[in-house]
Amino acid sequence: MDVELRQLRCLVAIVDEGSFTDAAIALGVSQAAVSRALASLERALGVRLLRRTSREVTPTATGLRAVAQARRVLGEVDDLVREAISGHTRLRIGYAWSALGRHTPAFQRRWAQARPDTDLHLVRVNSATAGLAEGACDLAVVRRPLDDRRFDSALVGLERRLCALAADDPLAGRRSVRLADLARRTLLIDRRTGTTTAALWPPDARPETEETHDIDDWLTEIATGRGVGVTAESTAHQYPRPGIVYRPVRDAEPIAVRLAWWRGDAHPATQAVIELLTALYRTG
Repeated sequence: MDVELRQLRCLVAIVDEGSFTDAAIALGVSQAAVSRALASLERALGVRLLRRTSREVTPTATGLRAVAQARRVLGEVDDLVREAISGHTRLRIGYAWSALGRHTPAFQRRWAQARPDTDLHLVRVNSATAGLAEGACDLAVVRRPLDDRRFDSALVGLERRLCALAADDPLAGRRSVRLADLARRTLLIDRRTGTTTAALWPPDARPETEETHDIDDWLTEIATGRGVGVTAESTAHQYPRPGIVYRPVRDAEPIAVRLAWWRGDAHPATQAVIELLTALYRTG
């Protein structure tokens, strides 16, 4: 069964315009071409879609359902075409937890000034590739290595590791903490997108872990005192929360911030994004 888009367009045009003649005018083709397209569509589907009289053309019950489906299909095709054509005038950057932390507003403003022809959209997707593998974005900000040969990435900056604590936690009164201070605590982690695991501690002094599934879930658990979290500095800027304090972990290695993209299919603006983010992290 071969159903073509031109056949669906003819069907919709006939119903919308009310006649084969007017449908042909709307589509810019001959009336004979419209008639052939409709006939071939009915043969392919094995059903009658339109009732024709000398005075009018009306859809059958099956035809009404077919027209509704045809409108959806044609709409999706139009969306696909628009997406392909506008792909270089729109830039979607995905992130899992925090976009660029305190650099986010500056990045958005500077991008709008320097590249007004390319609309920037930040998209939060809680996945290991921050939406890249899912097709939700063109570039992704990631804070853990992507061990996937489908993607390339570039280092754009480093962020301190911070500990997130309940405001009434005994450690909250300190200016900073050490990894050893957290060894007997329950560490809340997100295995899919989090930047910290128990492997950050020595094998003989690792904290117990409990899994959470999203930044909001993570923050809620910490606020109740059920555990602590260790995260990138950007999280503190993106998610200040009553009842939670962030303290630097002074003996933990910083977190690398990378920009990732599909190998061999980088957005034309990729290099410009790398340069701007690198400059922001360097000066910040």
